[in-house]
Amino acid sequence: MQNMCNFLVEKLDSSVVISQPQFYHTPGSVENLRRQACLVAVENAWRKAQEVCNLVGQTLGKPLLIKEEETKEWEGQIDDHQSSKLSSSLTVQQKIRSATIHAASKVFITFEVKGKEKKKKHL
Repeated sequence: MQNMCNFLVEKLDSSVVISQPQFYHTPGSVENLRRQACLVAVENAWRKAQEVCNLVGQTLGKPLLIKEEETKEWEGQIDDHQSSKLSSSLTVQQKIRSATIHAASKVFITFEVKGKEKKKKHL
């Protein structure tokens, strides 16, 4: 984007004015981010439960309860020494980092735990 802006200013000289980019998130993209965070949290919990069951010689069964306990979201932060600078002096990369939204989800899941199924020998 920066290269294209420089090219246009070079070719069109002072007849063109290019404004700084404006970053925003649509409501749908933020909601999708929240949903993805929850799904990853559930997957992580399942994987962890699977590892524990393997360790203690049990088999993980179906989930009995899944509850999202907490969802957090935040925008990326500009370093403290940079926050005193004017927004217009930030690079495009710094503006993107400061406008990036992060999300975290905390879930509570109860799984059914079964004993290891013994394989029957056919004689």
